[in-house]
Amino acid sequence: MLSAICSVLVIFLIFRGTNGDSVNQTEGPVTLSEGASLTLNCTYQTYSSPLLLWYIQYLKPPQLLLKSSTENQRTENHFQATLIMSDSSFHLRKPSVQMSDSAVYYCALRDTVRGISQSLGSGL
Repeated sequence: MLSAICSVLVIFLIFRGTNGDSVNQTEGPVTLSEGASLTLNCTYQTYSSPLLLWYIQYLKPPQLLLKSSTENQRTENHFQATLIMSDSSFHLRKPSVQMSDSAVYYCALRDTVRGISQSLGSGL
């Protein structure tokens, strides 16, 4: 019989931009129990209008998960992120993680992963 407690592994990478732009996010792997809430911190610094994106990567190339260019909250597949310009943050949240959420997550400033044209949340 399978154990009732499962773990979800989330791995984060840091992207740093050029021209003084930068993105910082939670570092290192994070392990959560299935059903736990997830918050991935992402802060940024830019000298232009911010366009923040969250990508998710399973065993294939990264896919666009969330995109925001305003301070309005965006929700896709129960993931939520709010661009808060006064705080320079775009934290990713999910109220209850599942095993299927085990992946690598990237916070990016502008379109870091070239050639991705899928709609928001595709492949999840």
